[in-house]
Amino acid sequence: MTSVPFDYAWPYPSQRMPVFAANCVATSQPLAAQAGLEMLRIGGNAIDAAVATAMALTVVEPTSNGIGSDAFALVWSGGGLHGLNASGRAPNEFDITAFSGDDTIPRDGWAGVTTPGAVSAWVELITRFGTLPLSRVAEPAIRYAREGFLVSPQTAY
Repeated sequence: MTSVPFDYAWPYPSQRMPVFAANCVATSQPLAAQAGLEMLRIGGNAIDAAVATAMALTVVEPTSNGIGSDAFALVWSGGGLHGLNASGRAPNEFDITAFSGDDTIPRDGWAGVTTPGAVSAWVELITRFGTLPLSRVAEPAIRYAREGFLVSPQTAY
């Protein structure tokens, strides 16, 4: 019988093995992943977990996800695909003529700033597709903000 050599020198910097579990939440910050897993553990669905994870990320890794950001989602529910574009709206007093003659939106100054849409996305997702109340989904993020947490080396850097 010939043995087949197995090379553990993977071409990736991580040597992690697959996770075999009924539920899984993946994110760059373990505390945010725990927030999502907490929602699944108490009977929430994938939307509850995703929103809890996003909320927690705004606290524990604000450089990657912020309350002042935009959000986009594709959700399969009820036998159909639903899309959400919460990329923010222009302010009420915005005047489109401010850009007349321009090829692009200005990169500097307030002229190209929109109203953040992340929070409205979280509310919409929980209202339409979640199974837990928004107040419960927000609890891990609120807990991290109130009680503090250890800042990961990458975020500290």
